[in-house]
Amino acid sequence: MTELNFESFAEDISDYLQERLDNRLSYHGLHHTVYVLRAAEEIGKYEGITDHEMLLLKTAVMLHDCGFVNVYSGHEEEGCRIAGQILPNYGYSAEDIKRIQGMIMATKIPQTPHNKLEEIIADADLEYLGTDLFDEVSQTLYEEWKSYNMIQGDDAWMKAQINFISKHHYFTDYCKKFRTEKKFQNLNRLIDSMVP
Repeated sequence: MTELNFESFAEDISDYLQERLDNRLSYHGLHHTVYVLRAAEEIGKYEGITDHEMLLLKTAVMLHDCGFVNVYSGHEEEGCRIAGQILPNYGYSAEDIKRIQGMIMATKIPQTPHNKLEEIIADADLEYLGTDLFDEVSQTLYEEWKSYNMIQGDDAWMKAQINFISKHHYFTDYCKKFRTEKKFQNLNRLIDSMVP
């Protein structure tokens, strides 16, 4: 097996995202990728994945929103294209790249992961729903949607959030155990705030 040059890749993709992402991406910026990376590592350790799987997972996280440099809608597919283009330069095999592309697509809403690694990245991407950071993080998504004219007003935003979180579920044992209860508390707060 070829040695993966993850450190070099991570440095290069971080620079690429920093330079190329639109500054209107108040949610989907490099800070989000860094947050998801930490969450994915924590979930991955708990779920007992191998060292090689962890490297593939971390690579997929670093790439999961890179498609935003070129498109907003369909950024996952664009991220897969970019992954296929650049990863061979860092020692990733065709099989590795296929698995990474599967993980990138697992973050597409509605989430449909097909294996353990895809479940981990899907949960890591939305882990904040079940944390105390929920209000702060969701506010950045609201600002982003407003910047792109994707939402009209506070009421529409609240309804969209309630609808989304009501349908969302975690896949990994980690998030089911440590994030579900808080997620429902956050949801109930939103519902209560809508009551006149």
